[in-house]
Amino acid sequence: MNRTYTGSSGAGRGAGGPAAGGTNPPAPRSRNAALVLDLLRTAGERGISRLELAEGTGLTPQAVSKITARLRTDGLVTEAGHRASTGGKPRTVLRLVPGAGYAVGLHLDRDELRAVLCDLTGAVVAERRAPLDLGAGAEAVVAGAAREVTALTAERAPAGNAVPVLGVGVALPGPLDHLRGVLHRVTGFPEWDGFPLRDALAGQLGTPVVVDKDTNAAALGLALGGAAGNAGASFAYLHLGTGLGAGLVLGGALYRGARTGAGEFGHQVLRLDGPPCGCGDRGCVEALCLAAVGRGEMAEAARVLGVGAANLAGLLDIDLVLVGGRTVTAHPDAFVRGVGAVLAARARREGAPEAVPVRIAPGGARGVAEGAAQLLLAPLFGRAELR
Repeated sequence: MNRTYTGSSGAGRGAGGPAAGGTNPPAPRSRNAALVLDLLRTAGERGISRLELAEGTGLTPQAVSKITARLRTDGLVTEAGHRASTGGKPRTVLRLVPGAGYAVGLHLDRDELRAVLCDLTGAVVAERRAPLDLGAGAEAVVAGAAREVTALTAERAPAGNAVPVLGVGVALPGPLDHLRGVLHRVTGFPEWDGFPLRDALAGQLGTPVVVDKDTNAAALGLALGGAAGNAGASFAYLHLGTGLGAGLVLGGALYRGARTGAGEFGHQVLRLDGPPCGCGDRGCVEALCLAAVGRGEMAEAARVLGVGAANLAGLLDIDLVLVGGRTVTAHPDAFVRGVGAVLAARARREGAPEAVPVRIAPGGARGVAEGAAQLLLAPLFGRAELR
C-alpha cells in the first residue's frame, strides 16, 4: 500500500463532493454562541426565549440578543411564535433550524461501510451501507468512501442545490492519531501505518474531515445522548464486532490519552500462552473473544469480555459498562448476562455494595456512524470534550 499522499489538504472542491456548489453554515464565532446554540438544541421544537437563554447561559440579555441576531442571519435559528409573559409583552420564542446544516458520519469497519447524514439535532435523515475491504488498499478505500458520501448527500439534496454539509466524521479501528487524521498500525492491517486518511478523503470530497477511533466516536455519541444518565458519569463502551475496543468517558469527558492511544482494550493479555492475536501478541482478550465467537460459543465470548471489563472497572472505578457492536447486538441477552455475571462476582469478592451495571448501548448497528457525525456537530454546540 502506498503510504504517501500528495493530494489536497481539503481546501479544494472535489467533483461531485457533498459541498460542491453549496455553502457550509458558519461555526459559532465564540464560546458564548456555542452555549446559546446548545440551549436551543436541547429546547427542541418547543423553543426558548431570549430571557431563558440569558438565564441559562449567564450572559446579559444584550449579549444574547446580539448572538441570536447573528445566528438568525446565518440561518441557524428562527422565530417559533410567542410565549405568555408574567408581565409586559409576550416573549418571542426561538428555535434551532435542524436543516440549516448536516454532518456525515462514516463508519469504516474491516468489511463494511456505513454512512449516515445527520441534521443539527443529530437526527439521522439518510443512511447508506456498502461492502468494504479495508485491506484493498488506500486508493480503493478512499475512493469508495468518497463515492458513498457523495451518493448519501445527493439523496437528500433538493433539485439543483447542494446539502449544506459541515463536514465528514470518519470512525474506524485504531490505533490512530485523531489530531492529524493519520492512521497507525490498524490491527490486522499494518499496511495502513502512516496513511493520512483525513487529508486524502478531504481532498476527494472538498469538505472538512475529522478522523477518530470507532470506539471514541461511539462513546462521544452515547455521552451526548445521555446514555450514562448523569452528565459527569464515568463509563466504558465496549465494542465487539470484527475486532474489540473500548471508548472511555471519565468524569463526563471523552478520554483519548496523551498520545490518543487510550481504549486499546482488546489487546490486554489474559492468557500468556493463548492464541496469537493480530496485534502480534498472544492471548489477548480480542483473540480469545473472537475465537469463541467463531466457535459459536457466545457464553464463553461474554465471559472473556466480562473478565476484561472487570479489569477495566477495577482500574478506573467506572459507573457503567455499555456493550455494543454487531456481535453483541446479535446476541444481546447473552452478553449482558455473561459480562454482568463476571462483574457481579468481582463485586462480591471485594465486598462492594453493588456491581457495576451492564447495559446494551443504544443506537444499534449505526451507533458508531452516528457518533462519527457528532465529531462535527459537538464542537458547534461547545460539547466536543463533554465538559
